[in-house]
Amino acid sequence: MLTKSQITYLRSLAHSKKPVVQIGNKGVTDEVLKEITTSLEHHELMKIKVAGLTRDNQEEVAGELSSRCHAETVQILGKIITLFRQREKNSAITLPRD
Repeated sequence: MLTKSQITYLRSLAHSKKPVVQIGNKGVTDEVLKEITTSLEHHELMKIKVAGLTRDNQEEVAGELSSRCHAETVQILGKIITLFRQREKNSAITLPRD
């Protein structure tokens, strides 16, 4: 579980990033999950753009992505979901300890 200061730090790192994966009208498929998992292994912190995302299902889609990809939701901003999963070895991101 990320702390408030860790989330703030990750949001600042993610600010300049572009979405790496886009989820289309088919929704969260196995192929999309595989791509997100691969991207998280490489980037650790990534943005995902979701087509057709409404306010009603933002939290639901972010929760599904987080749980199925073993990641933490950092932020949901419009149609963009930011996820973080730290590598166990050789992590490029050092989180603040509070």
